[in-house]
Amino acid sequence: MKKGIHPETYRLVAFKDMSNDVVFISRSCVNTKETIEIEGVVYPLVKVEISNTSHPFYTGKVKIVDTAGRVDQFYQRYKARKK
Repeated sequence: MKKGIHPETYRLVAFKDMSNDVVFISRSCVNTKETIEIEGVVYPLVKVEISNTSHPFYTGKVKIVDTAGRVDQFYQRYKARKK
């Protein structure tokens, strides 16, 4: 490993799967703007769309993720700049 390229400030962070509201805690150095309280302890919160609790590979169930709405939002947002 190269020295000096890895962060020194790992902390406990809560990751919330938005598709099924499962929360798990892991060490991370990711910057967050939100927090969540779990069992009286406040953790920085990272919202994820898919985790091992909702991914079809791990669950064995096919699940459709709606990304078309996001694409439409992108086009609407940047349509004015295209002209």
